[in-house]
Amino acid sequence: MACFRNGRIASPPTLELLLAVSRSCPLRALSFPSIPMSSNPPSPPEPSDLEGDYRPAGPAAPLDPINARVDPADVAYLMELADALNTTLDLETLLNRTSQLVRAVIHYRIFAIFLLNDRTHDLRVRFQIGHTAKGQNVRLPLGSGIVGQVALTRQPLLVNDVSTSTDYISVNPEVRSELAVPLIAKNRLIGVMDIESEQAGYFRPEHLHLLTLTASRIAQAIENARLYARVSRQAQTLEVLNEIAVELASILELNPLLERIGQLLRRLIDYQMFAIMLLDEKGETLVTRYAWRFGSAHAPMRRIAITSGLVGAAVREWRSINVPDVRNDQRYISTNAETRSELVVPLFYKGRIIGVLDLEHTRPAFFHEDHERILTTLAAQVAISIENARLYQAVRRQEAQLERDIAMAREVQLRLLPTTPPEHPHAEMAVRFLPARTIGGDLYDFVDYGPNRTAIVLGDVSGKAAPAALFAALVSGIMRSAALHQPAPAQMLALLNDALQERKLESQYVTMLFALWDDESQILLVANSGAVQPILCRAGESLTVRAEGFPLGLFPDVTYDEIRVVAQPGDVLVFVSDGILDAENAQEEMFGNERLAALLCAHSDQPAAEIADAILADVARFQGAQDRFDDETIIVLRVR
Repeated sequence: MACFRNGRIASPPTLELLLAVSRSCPLRALSFPSIPMSSNPPSPPEPSDLEGDYRPAGPAAPLDPINARVDPADVAYLMELADALNTTLDLETLLNRTSQLVRAVIHYRIFAIFLLNDRTHDLRVRFQIGHTAKGQNVRLPLGSGIVGQVALTRQPLLVNDVSTSTDYISVNPEVRSELAVPLIAKNRLIGVMDIESEQAGYFRPEHLHLLTLTASRIAQAIENARLYARVSRQAQTLEVLNEIAVELASILELNPLLERIGQLLRRLIDYQMFAIMLLDEKGETLVTRYAWRFGSAHAPMRRIAITSGLVGAAVREWRSINVPDVRNDQRYISTNAETRSELVVPLFYKGRIIGVLDLEHTRPAFFHEDHERILTTLAAQVAISIENARLYQAVRRQEAQLERDIAMAREVQLRLLPTTPPEHPHAEMAVRFLPARTIGGDLYDFVDYGPNRTAIVLGDVSGKAAPAALFAALVSGIMRSAALHQPAPAQMLALLNDALQERKLESQYVTMLFALWDDESQILLVANSGAVQPILCRAGESLTVRAEGFPLGLFPDVTYDEIRVVAQPGDVLVFVSDGILDAENAQEEMFGNERLAALLCAHSDQPAAEIADAILADVARFQGAQDRFDDETIIVLRVR
């Protein structure tokens, strides 16, 4: 195969190679359109011994556009170009290799590739060699300068003497000649390849011919590299958006969340000023909740009505607002003198706007469609995170209020329960109460029935916590009101049942044991409406007082039995709620009636208070680390 080195052919191309090139190069790339030239053809330049000099030694023969042919040097150059363009998708590497290959056939000193900005529709230097600082930053509208004319007409242009061209824009006073070729891919202009020389007449038609021949391949390679870079950026953006969404979902405090949103957003958009504004409760005013300005948090409490400003326009119009230059927009409210461009994106949540993200920059037209698209995507997650944080704050406030209410209810409940049991000559009593929650459903009471007579009450309301405690307070109030008439235990339960039937609450009932102790006769009358039956320990033996009955509040017109127990000195009776018997250990075993009876008799010679403490302690040891699921109440009556 022929090898092209330093502008010369090492060996003539084979027929197969020419056929391959002809297949890879459409005929339109091998024929020459009319080539604009400067009006006065330059005199042949002096011979040069520079390596890679493409210029012929003698006078140039005029090109024949009709009978254009593929020169062997073109073949080798095209082969090297194809290899170079097909081995990378990195735009910077591609442009650098292109410049090196062009240098192999045209020994330039000043080279640039301008790419068209689709948003601003101007040409900007993307790669350059030898340009001055002014030339590196130039931006050319279509039609402006030689490069702009080439882009506008899509025709290559060779100017042997720029001083004679009305299109030339003098950026470098040393430049004398210029060669520019449009880069077109799939009939779309993407840029211009431009070469300049400090020598008049330096470029020849052969140079223009070769660059025109290869421009479409270079353009397509650049477009492929840009597409690859765009896809890579989109993939990175999606990855960052996912990371941001995950992190924002884990922050439930509003102020730290807003600050973190500002920090994470800078990973996607290099803004200079940023604010999160949320609508007030009436939905009429935007209030700044977080602001960032030139590297530091800035929190002026600005309030802007939705009827004014760019932020208000975004809320009213339910869309993003992207202003390239705020100085030309009457809606802008001047708060930062440095601001030139502004992007406002509304925050939507469940079909309503809750606020806006407001970005500003000192450079005009800084924010583009990609920024708007990214911010719109992120805004949906930001809105959800803000609402979650607000909901969390509301729940926290409600929980705090509920805790205060529960504490107050607990205080009321404790005041409803007697602090100390009554004292009698022939009996001592003790009580222990441990609610499963802050407030419980168990109730107990000692009701005065006259001299030396006390009613012992132990009840358990269905349910737990505040509802159970309120229902227990209702039952306690009805009972104390009825106790003024000193009814017998069975009569008391019947009265309570009828009263609860009149105030019936769905799924609410009470189990209650009502026992009346007469200290003079040492007789205990017991009536029961579904509560745990009392246990009596006498002379080391235990027995159950078999008092039974329906729970209060379930059925109308219920009558209750009454058991008469004649006590003896040394007898001990214990009344407990079901939280004691149903207490479970790690093996899911219940404390049970037998264990309670054995424990009662084992401590029957001790004072009532010590017996109650011993039962409560043994239940705690039995449960171990298991949670208590029910209130635990113990009342001990010891006969002297």
